[in-house]
Amino acid sequence: MTFHVGTSGWSYDHWRGGFYPEELAKSRWFDFYAERFNTVEVNATFYRRFKDSTYRKWDDRAPEGFRYVLKVPRLISHRHKLHDVTGLITEFTRSASLLGRKLGLLLLQLPPNMPYAPERLDAALQAFESPSRVAVEFRDERWLCEEILALLRARGANYCNPDDPEHALSDIVTGDTGYLRLHGRRTWYADNYTDEELRDIAETAHRMRQRGAKEVYIFFNNDYAAYAPHNAAALSCLI
Repeated sequence: MTFHVGTSGWSYDHWRGGFYPEELAKSRWFDFYAERFNTVEVNATFYRRFKDSTYRKWDDRAPEGFRYVLKVPRLISHRHKLHDVTGLITEFTRSASLLGRKLGLLLLQLPPNMPYAPERLDAALQAFESPSRVAVEFRDERWLCEEILALLRARGANYCNPDDPEHALSDIVTGDTGYLRLHGRRTWYADNYTDEELRDIAETAHRMRQRGAKEVYIFFNNDYAAYAPHNAAALSCLI
């Protein structure tokens, strides 16, 4: 399975009626989602810690071949800003490993006010059991340079290509896995991708595959009005 297409989260109340059937119990939403997509980006792990039993439940509920991508806790990225976080990373990766084969990647998003400190990023990547299972999303232009791309390549980590009003979609590949995170081209989180734009995204994903990516993860983060699942479904037909 080369291409993994899904959305950033699945439990949005405003998707009822727009994506989830009105009569479908919320407890069945994930099952409905997993019948249509082969991956999901879990943003909830960014905000709070979950019990081991929750990870085991996620593992049990997902079908074979499904992949979770977990967002690294903000305690690591935004509060500590990658400073002295080895213990925190070890604790998080132990929990994530409970997903077994259904764990795809870990998404490490750096905050806009993160000091430019490549040595911190390097130390953090090495703290992960397998840096090749980490994708990094940068929110500051200072980090978008050859020094950082070379660092990611050296560690086998993966560059997250964002698509948003401030960044045009790129096809950078630094590891074995390509990553596209689609926030909306004209408006953050509330932009419905056109058919032409979806074809452009599909072509970008195929270029990443040709450039050496063994897998490509593609997530729509435009949750407003259930644009994300509809865009993801349309793209799945194009990939």
